[in-house]
Amino acid sequence: MSTLFDLSGKVALVTGARTGLGQGMALALARAGADIAALGSTPMPETGGLVHDLGRRFHALEVDLSLAFDPAAVVEEVVAALGGLDILVNNAGIIRRADLLDYSQDDWDSVIDVNLKAAFLLSQAVARHMVEAKKPGRIINVASMLTFQGGVRVPAYTASKHGIAGLTKAMANELAPHAITVNAIAPGYMSTDNTQALRDDVERNAQISARIPMKRWGVPDDLDTTVVFLAAPGSNYVTGTIIPVDGGWLVR
Repeated sequence: MSTLFDLSGKVALVTGARTGLGQGMALALARAGADIAALGSTPMPETGGLVHDLGRRFHALEVDLSLAFDPAAVVEEVVAALGGLDILVNNAGIIRRADLLDYSQDDWDSVIDVNLKAAFLLSQAVARHMVEAKKPGRIINVASMLTFQGGVRVPAYTASKHGIAGLTKAMANELAPHAITVNAIAPGYMSTDNTQALRDDVERNAQISARIPMKRWGVPDDLDTTVVFLAAPGSNYVTGTIIPVDGGWLVR
């Protein structure tokens, strides 16, 4: 059974891995045996140190996904540094909050560019590499509770996460013949930088906490087993799915 979830010899590229969910998923993959390439807009020495402590190789790429970038060059750098690329985790994301009638085009464009456009471009480049290498692969997107709901004051974020669901399914259809699976994880309300404003709002925090059947906000470690499962050989017949890890939020 352990070999079904063994990632030894695999290379994973995780975006937004400096802190929070991205760092947590990178470490989970490293614990399962994968070497880690981490992409972010700023250096991430802490993530690198933690991966090295696990005995895995680490390569950092400093790329700002809100700006124009070359996805093929990203793939080439990872392959040159670590010898291959087997797993992509599209985790990087931003959020901008404002009332709908006041929401700016700049905020809309910034959120869509990072959360959806960059995920598509990286997935396309990584899939090309996997197809050319004739090797099975894994693409794992990070969705949200707002993949299923509308939210308040976050129209671009909601649109981007609905888009991630559609992109996951569309890519799964086309890449399945190449033994590349494409799935998404939909975290519930997690204690991360993106939810700091919600957690600081006493009223909203109380409303959210009261609706979660598990009676707590999630933490990055709660995603460990799901990301490893979707990255591992044991999930080779699972594709096009969106797995909520939400403490029961969606069923309340």
